[in-house]
Amino acid sequence: MAQLQFSATGRRKCSVARVRLVPGSGRILVNKKPANEYFGRRTLELVVNGPFEVTETGGKYDAVVDVIGGGVSGQAGAVRHGIARALVEVDPELRSALKKAGYLTRDPRMKERRKYGLKKARKAPQFSKR
Repeated sequence: MAQLQFSATGRRKCSVARVRLVPGSGRILVNKKPANEYFGRRTLELVVNGPFEVTETGGKYDAVVDVIGGGVSGQAGAVRHGIARALVEVDPELRSALKKAGYLTRDPRMKERRKYGLKKARKAPQFSKR
């Protein structure tokens, strides 16, 4: 018999997270590792757990996440976005709480492109008179 599961995609910076929520005990697996082991920092764990805390669905669902691209901070934001979208798929009444917390809005900030003649996007080479 097929198991009930809800899936969604979350994005942040260059990271893309594919999230599947299945009824369970509240475990979060990111790229086949527990979230606390994968992210390492407690602040990033809090970012990932945000949607569950806002909607008070902490121990009801297991999250299985595949995340690629970017760094750990962007990946944590992508996972949070994907979990929030999946929770809305589970129960549409959770949408207002998640929207109010800002978890359903895709963060549009991206890295600025490098310009020619400069070292980075805005950092100019050191000025030398001679």
